[in-house]
Amino acid sequence: MTTVQHLRAPGAGPGALPDAPLTGDRARRIRRRLERLIGTPATEYNSLLPLRNGDEIFSAMLSGIRAARSTVDLMTFVYWKGAIAREFAEALADRARAGVRVRLLLDGFGSRLIERRLLAVMSEAGVEVAWFRRPLWLSPFKQNHRCHRKVLVIDETTAFTGGVGIAEEWAGDARHETEWRETHFRVRGPAVDGIAAAFTQNWAECHGGLFDDRDGFTEHRPEGDAVVQVVRGSASVGWQDMKTLLRVVLESAESRIRLATAYFAPDADFAALLGAAARRGVEVELLVPGRHTDKPVCRLAGRRLYAGLLDAGVRIWEYRPTMMHAKVLTVDGVLSLVGSGNFNRRSLDHDEEIMLAVLDEELAATLDGHFEQDLTVSEAVDPRTWAARPALWRLQEAAVVPIRRFL
Repeated sequence: MTTVQHLRAPGAGPGALPDAPLTGDRARRIRRRLERLIGTPATEYNSLLPLRNGDEIFSAMLSGIRAARSTVDLMTFVYWKGAIAREFAEALADRARAGVRVRLLLDGFGSRLIERRLLAVMSEAGVEVAWFRRPLWLSPFKQNHRCHRKVLVIDETTAFTGGVGIAEEWAGDARHETEWRETHFRVRGPAVDGIAAAFTQNWAECHGGLFDDRDGFTEHRPEGDAVVQVVRGSASVGWQDMKTLLRVVLESAESRIRLATAYFAPDADFAALLGAAARRGVEVELLVPGRHTDKPVCRLAGRRLYAGLLDAGVRIWEYRPTMMHAKVLTVDGVLSLVGSGNFNRRSLDHDEEIMLAVLDEELAATLDGHFEQDLTVSEAVDPRTWAARPALWRLQEAAVVPIRRFL
């Protein structure tokens, strides 16, 4: 449990909010670096509940939707097929029929496989459905910049974000290769506003109305002790806040970095940051998908970096049971980065993403525990064995170099 001391202003009554929680100097320094260099203030008194795999994630999200009384905003990169896709459509349609304002924002490329019948059911019930950058309507340049954010906001007070898509691949509990390994988060407290703003930013590009009389713009109550900074990446060109976030975090690490990412294909500079951390004595551990991956080309691009990372002292594991789709980074047992972004060129350079920098020792400990559990079913990459890998593997890794900026 994070040690937190609350100070109350002199003369403040029993109903007054306490001042900001006082955490250790380590957390304070990281917080100020992130606020100063990104320019986005963090908020106090948040709670984050990590949800592991589809059974936990979908149950919590659907329960929240079904209990909604005024507004539901959902945006996702993936909305495909299967029983869970139908269950979400029915829940959203039911709330719309009950008078709740329901908005659904789908990425024009990522959700292209959605069943048309589900779209009809939702639209007929009153769900407002919008599409982000449908490929047929775009220039080739814009087609490469997608909305990869996963956001659900309910009644302005509860939000969900992380890596999950609405499709049967995520259902279950990662027991075998058809049930993907995922981590998602339920968020309550002032950080919900930052997550809601990520939805509004993308909705504004696709739809005219930003709010109506069902938006109460209510004040948030204290929900927990987590300090959260919400960082949004934009589908554009040039340096992004996502890059600043990762660079500051990696360069601030003093003892340990644990990174689990579904798609590991960073540019040379960000790979070098991991190696530099290991060389200065930080314990750097990397968990990536193994043979069960939905993007084998991206896996090849990441594997091309293994030799340099292993030489620097980075330890690498490949997850064996199924597709490992989680996106979680912890630093020094103090800070967690969670959200939709992967450690690849696409997330850092091309896509709309949302990441939460969370200062909460209890959350970091929980996520470190998940990481350690995942390592028990993962295969370590041995440096000597990797150095002697077959020539065909090396050729395949080299073959993806011309397209690595799109991965």
